[in-house]
Amino acid sequence: MSGAHEHGHDQGDHRHPPQPDADDTLAYPRKLEIAVRELLIEKGVFTADEVRAAVEDMDGRTPERGAKVVARAWVDPEFRKLLLADAGRAVESIGCDWNTPHVKLTVVENTPEVHNVIVCTLCSCYPRALLGLPPSWYKSFAYRSRMVREPRTALKEFGMELPERVVVRVHDSTADLRYMVLPMRPEGTGSMSEAQLAALVTRDCMIGTAVARRPEKSGK
Repeated sequence: MSGAHEHGHDQGDHRHPPQPDADDTLAYPRKLEIAVRELLIEKGVFTADEVRAAVEDMDGRTPERGAKVVARAWVDPEFRKLLLADAGRAVESIGCDWNTPHVKLTVVENTPEVHNVIVCTLCSCYPRALLGLPPSWYKSFAYRSRMVREPRTALKEFGMELPERVVVRVHDSTADLRYMVLPMRPEGTGSMSEAQLAALVTRDCMIGTAVARRPEKSGK
């Protein structure tokens, strides 16, 4: 990628729309999921209770897991190096179970020269094991299309106006690949503990539609 106005679509680069769209209807994919799930329960492959438990576990995941990963990367150069090289192994090394063996996790790092943002142009693939459930705007058609076509404009709607010199890279998640953004560490945090740093990390900054909180806004 070259030039401040360009964005790569090497499976990624985007930000957040003003409102969710209204496509959360009983469309064919949802009908198919319901039919297959009910058939597998009927065949005894798994039980309704097991499905319910899995859903509850997924619903219980929060961005705090991802924040823990980011904070560790900010304070531990060796962990950061591993995270950027083999994210799945890195997160599991600090007790954050990736728990998706057939899906690769890739972490992309924001720098003063490059800003990364994630999207899923086909549906809503998202690093749920680390960030919890995706926000409604992430799943919206507006976000999925506009973040690819006009990422700078879309990011402005999230309150982010990046300098022209900063290259925006949009990363498109897929069924077998998930992205997470490693945001830049805020200035003035040199004396903060790892737990205090984690409190500065938000879900949106790990998607790329925001930056990490400044210390004075963290309540710490």
